[in-house]
Amino acid sequence: MNDIPLIVTTEWLAERLDDPKLRIIDATVFMKFPEGGGPPSVESGQTSYEAGHIPGAVYADLVGELSDADSELPFTVPARKEFVAKLTALGIGDDTYTVIYDQNALVGEPTAASYWASRLAWQMRYEGFEQVAILEGGLQKWQAEGRELSTEEAAYPHANYTGKRHTDMLASKEDVQKAIDDEQTILINSLAPEEFHSGHIPNSQNIFFGLHADEETKALYGDEQLRALFAETGALDPNKKVITYCGGGIAATWNALILNKLGQHNVAVYDGSMNEWTSDPACPLVKSEK
Repeated sequence: MNDIPLIVTTEWLAERLDDPKLRIIDATVFMKFPEGGGPPSVESGQTSYEAGHIPGAVYADLVGELSDADSELPFTVPARKEFVAKLTALGIGDDTYTVIYDQNALVGEPTAASYWASRLAWQMRYEGFEQVAILEGGLQKWQAEGRELSTEEAAYPHANYTGKRHTDMLASKEDVQKAIDDEQTILINSLAPEEFHSGHIPNSQNIFFGLHADEETKALYGDEQLRALFAETGALDPNKKVITYCGGGIAATWNALILNKLGQHNVAVYDGSMNEWTSDPACPLVKSEK
């Protein structure tokens, strides 16, 4: 099986819908921000999947099944055995390749970033699932182009899997603490500028995850434009390691994916991100002017 791109177009996927080795996953999660402020709420995208999805897609529940239910933090990676069992039950294994999409579902804050899809893709690659891509523009782009939707629940045969975990793709709080004073490591905060300025990890730089795709077409910008966003941070230096973080380890995976696309493969995601960092009084924060 040939390696598939990290990000595939709707045309690419449409041409392969009948491929028996293809597995399509809807990874939609809805995140809603209250009007009066405060932390967002999250809910499964299962209902929206049932209302209409790309033909052949199965639903993967990042909220209820593919995060560590015993963690004090939301959306931390689950135990490897548990995660692999869920994925193989969905039909994903050694002899398949996977395309993941979502609905760009940040309610109240429009974005073209498929960061729920990138979160699942990152978890899969972390556990050694190599043949995985996300769909450019997600379900919104697919629908805007008038492509077919289905309400039929899909299923694939149980798969076998023998891959190994890539431990270097995940950064711990201790890794980030060491990185603050390490000139060979670049820390990238993936949140909006106002969130970054209100408090961030020392020596981190801000690249907002929502800057990489066109809000109207949902298509990614070209590599030259994407490179320009990261160039001054030093994150494209192949001799440097990059750690991305955000609020809860979701948007950070989108920045990590874009960096991978641009050729920087020494990238880890701080899974606990600001949720964990700010809960520890010993972890320093820097506030800066806009």
